[in-house]
Amino acid sequence: MLSVIPFDYHMHSNFSSDSDASVCAMCESAIQKGIPEVGLTEHYDLHPKERPVFYQPEAWWEEIEHVRKNLNGQLILRAGVEIGEPHRFPEEVKALLNHYRYDFVIGSLHYVGDDFMFDNKLLERRGADEIMQSYFLELGEMTRTPQFDILGHFDVPVRNGEPIWRSYDPRRYEALIRAVLQNCIDRGIALDVNSGGLRRPANNLMPDFLILRWYREMGGQHLTLGSDAHYPWDVGLHLDQALKFIRDSGLKFITRYERRHAELQPL
Repeated sequence: MLSVIPFDYHMHSNFSSDSDASVCAMCESAIQKGIPEVGLTEHYDLHPKERPVFYQPEAWWEEIEHVRKNLNGQLILRAGVEIGEPHRFPEEVKALLNHYRYDFVIGSLHYVGDDFMFDNKLLERRGADEIMQSYFLELGEMTRTPQFDILGHFDVPVRNGEPIWRSYDPRRYEALIRAVLQNCIDRGIALDVNSGGLRRPANNLMPDFLILRWYREMGGQHLTLGSDAHYPWDVGLHLDQALKFIRDSGLKFITRYERRHAELQPL
């Protein structure tokens, strides 16, 4: 059984618009916490409401290679990217992934149409059922694309929504959720077990524990761990709790990536 956090595959630096932390600072934090492997996953957001695009991949790759040369074997640094709504921008995504050799690609859903899933006023106005049903329907469409390896923060509207709605029960959306999970299983897409919500008022792991149970019952195996850290102090935070949730759900593996090749590792 793993006794330490094996990796953190969801982290951001100042190459993302919502962080001012350097790549070096994020890596140094992982080293100090005894995490042997991390993946930097800057936001590549193409939605019209996010333009102009902030991410500059050429400069980012130069920085990644510079930091790698100075790690002296203390840390494995994987090159990742978090693409928002990849199914809506297939040509741009294809061009990026053909040009750069990432170790893994996270696909995330931040917008349903023009609705931003972190807009508290929208979440309050529309309510849990309308938001979550539309979100899971769009997630079902997104997971039919083969352009990414890991599905980011499965039920992320809950992170801001639960304190507003006061409740969230995945069973209300079970058929929609199971359809997404089946897409992931059929296409070999891993789930990002994301602890970012555990440091917020919602206090939620993404996916919800019940969704992890359904995934295991359906034959799913591929999981990664991500803190969704945007600052050094959040690197690896609550991933020990995420590992406990994984074990308690009956899942037996986590998944490592290199050059977009997945390798299951027993817990």
